[in-house]
Amino acid sequence: MIQLKTMLNCIDNSGATVVECIANMRMKRHARVGDRIIVVVQKSRNLGEAGPGAGPGVTTAKVRRGDIRHAIVVRTAKKVQRRDGMVVKFDDNACALIGKNGEPIGTRINGKTPATSPRRPCLEHTFRASDPWQLCRRLLHVV
Repeated sequence: MIQLKTMLNCIDNSGATVVECIANMRMKRHARVGDRIIVVVQKSRNLGEAGPGAGPGVTTAKVRRGDIRHAIVVRTAKKVQRRDGMVVKFDDNACALIGKNGEPIGTRINGKTPATSPRRPCLEHTFRASDPWQLCRRLLHVV
């Protein structure tokens, strides 16, 4: 369950490491796996210098600390029981950053993701995909 002020790990290669939830797009109290949230980047990783002639501290990261972005919840630490009786629980809360139009900011999703969508078990959407665009479309249930 992700709610206001929840800290999440960012599992894509957009440059963010830790983000904080500031809004839930479902307009409910908390978000679950597959829900869209708005986050603020709290900690970002240094991806190296931008190139020759770039000043000190200039990075090639796609996001910086303080940026406000949309994200999809990929893992939650709260136990969730599915209709078939399976209980799913992860060690941490994690998300993947996306643009306002639903396209991913990073090009790779790192770490564990659920095998199927817990909110729509009858559709059996697969979360594991080599293409992050396909992953985001399936998380948002867009064809």
